[in-house]
Amino acid sequence: MIKISHLKTLNYYKALFVSAVIVIGSFSSAKAQGKKIELKNLIQYVDPMIGTARMGHTYPGATVPFGSVQLSPETDTIAYGLNGKYNGEVYKYCAGYQYEDKTIVGFSHTHFSGTGHSDLGDFLIMPTTGKLQLNPGVASKPESGYRSAFSHSTEKAEPAYYSVFLEDHKIKAELTATTRVGMHQYTFPKSNDAHIILDLTAGIYNYDKKNVWTFVRVENDTLITGYRQTNGWARTRTVYFAMSFNKPIKSYGQAPLEKNVYGGFWRKFDQTKNFPEMAGQNLKLFFDFDTNEGEKIKIKMALSPVSSAGALENMKKETPDWDFEKVKKQSQEIWNKELNKVQVQTIQKEDLINFYTAMYHAFLGPTEYMDLDRNYKGLDMNVHQAENFTNYTSYSLWDTYRALHPLFNIVQPKRNADMVSSMLAHSDQSVHKMLPVWSHYANENWCMIGYHSVSVVADAIVKGNISFDAEKALQACVNTAKVPYYDGLEYYMNKGYVPEDKNGSSVSKTLEYAYDDWAIAQAAKKLGKTEIYNEFLKRSENYKNVYDAKTGFMRPKLNDGTFKKEFDPLDTHGQGFIEGNSWNYSLYVPQDPAEMIKMMGGNEKFKVRLDSLFNMHLPDKYFENTEDITRDGIIGNYVHGNEPSHHVVYLYNWTNSPWKAQDKIRMILKKMYRNGADGLGGNDDFGQMSAWYIFSSLGFYPVAPGSNEYALGSPLVKDAVLNLENGKTFEIQTVNQSDKNVFVSKVLLNGKELSRPFLKHEDVINGGKITFYMSSKPNKSFGL
Repeated sequence: MIKISHLKTLNYYKALFVSAVIVIGSFSSAKAQGKKIELKNLIQYVDPMIGTARMGHTYPGATVPFGSVQLSPETDTIAYGLNGKYNGEVYKYCAGYQYEDKTIVGFSHTHFSGTGHSDLGDFLIMPTTGKLQLNPGVASKPESGYRSAFSHSTEKAEPAYYSVFLEDHKIKAELTATTRVGMHQYTFPKSNDAHIILDLTAGIYNYDKKNVWTFVRVENDTLITGYRQTNGWARTRTVYFAMSFNKPIKSYGQAPLEKNVYGGFWRKFDQTKNFPEMAGQNLKLFFDFDTNEGEKIKIKMALSPVSSAGALENMKKETPDWDFEKVKKQSQEIWNKELNKVQVQTIQKEDLINFYTAMYHAFLGPTEYMDLDRNYKGLDMNVHQAENFTNYTSYSLWDTYRALHPLFNIVQPKRNADMVSSMLAHSDQSVHKMLPVWSHYANENWCMIGYHSVSVVADAIVKGNISFDAEKALQACVNTAKVPYYDGLEYYMNKGYVPEDKNGSSVSKTLEYAYDDWAIAQAAKKLGKTEIYNEFLKRSENYKNVYDAKTGFMRPKLNDGTFKKEFDPLDTHGQGFIEGNSWNYSLYVPQDPAEMIKMMGGNEKFKVRLDSLFNMHLPDKYFENTEDITRDGIIGNYVHGNEPSHHVVYLYNWTNSPWKAQDKIRMILKKMYRNGADGLGGNDDFGQMSAWYIFSSLGFYPVAPGSNEYALGSPLVKDAVLNLENGKTFEIQTVNQSDKNVFVSKVLLNGKELSRPFLKHEDVINGGKITFYMSSKPNKSFGL
């Protein structure tokens, strides 16, 4: 058994007490304004099953806010490749779980939430009874392997808790988690053949030779340590573990090793049974027990980015005993405190469930990436220590720069500033001296386009959320924007656009680079760096170079300066765009909507264009071969299920008819977000879809992160209170709110009527009250 000194246990509880005081204090400090914050039971409104069907790509398992461990079920073993080619079926399993499946393969400890590509799925554990089976078998015949049939009727998912009954093995499985430890509790029937399978070959987006190496030590009769290195989306990813049982193992072993030309002198041992050291590319282990009826076998699996010793220390400090219910209760209390950062009232309970599930999904990542001693592995594969900041990983920046990080600048400012510090550490460790593009687990995987980390950095600087070296951060942004060999940047810097015949998705890249450049300019302006400001403000106008005035669309331009002849603004393939078409991407100038509207013919023509976007029909042929776009996420030709369009409805605020946005916002909120497993209209994309819902439900949205302004919309909530980390509160009140009263007749900020449909960041962060007066009829003079 693992023994922990009384001193360490005492220190753990002291640390836990201090953490609780800090969290509670952040709410109690609001008393300075004469207001006492009452923590409500909000976890009851979170449904982790939302988004687990079809395109949502969320997982239902146990985790804590921004936790390193995401302990969740896998429902199949679909391989990434089929007959040497990409297997499209694997796309459904980005989070490891699909609601429509009838079997569970096991429970693994790392997952992405809502992404459109994947990795992870580390250290799959499956409890079984009867004949030992070390292969998962097939879904159509679960008895062919260690997998089990299950029913949603016995399944339960809450924040920090998941349970299900494994029908083939008559075992109740329960999961909970701390930041770095996954805790399992399996209630067995009476059996002389009870097994715990640890499949180290399992993974999400799996393929032959993805496992580079695995290593395991059986330290004693309750403790196992080791690591796994994989070559996937992250090509040099190593995760260390310490795994402990609450009762001694009866016997253990592994599947026969693969035969190699060189066997070495390890062949003198029978390594398949009770041999305490195991290594190979593909290990499948089993641990045997005798169990009484109703006996609970408990497992703690701690993770570390640095070492198995680090994992063991994480386990000792975060889960010093075997009280499953206590861990569950403490983790759910953490969730409840985080959710209470925004307290809302809605007319319909369904909306309350959608809101707090969106909050839950928004707080799943980025995830902490360091041991309790603050050590972590860096991009240079060396061990570093996070001094004065918490190190985070998993940055889906092409998605999350739009609304998730701006949301954090309001409700999670300390975490967001630490995320910027983590990005700066990434840049320091990068041989390219670049900020992250899409990074996880000490790796840059270069997924998607743009250099949107600069947007996150700039937004924090402009909004004054700085606990990092702002001038160093600005220089890191400049360096990132000047790496000539990165994705067409050399052409962009020399020509002012990316030529389609030199680098694909050229229009999308040109537009997104131009926005990122504007964000850099705003940070430079804030810091008084005039030369940088002028340089990047000029670069931010490069969007004009891919606008074709004859067609009225953004259009791919060739290296010789001419527009590509073959052009269909509805098509998503071969037209210079990525995960979108020209109809949607032509509206991507968030840094200067007024100039874009002027360029496209002025107010009246632009309003017709926006109206048409929502009212036209997009034939199936234009997206039937695109994984990230399905009919589920489309309204007319407005593609809400994918991120490039998320700001579009708010563009009406820059016309003389801001009221035109209001009913459409409410329509999107109702149509794209519902209760139930299929309640999301597209990938949640690490919280971006959820952040859009949160902002829009509250009545405002960050069209251009890096600006200190938000565009007003039509709030869905009846009332809301933002309990800010600075101890102040920002209240949102609606008058005459109903499902029919979707238009805003007037808005008061701290009792004074707003003359423009915009709200400043300082108005929110300094505390106060905004009141929306709602009506069933539009006020066509509102905001003019």
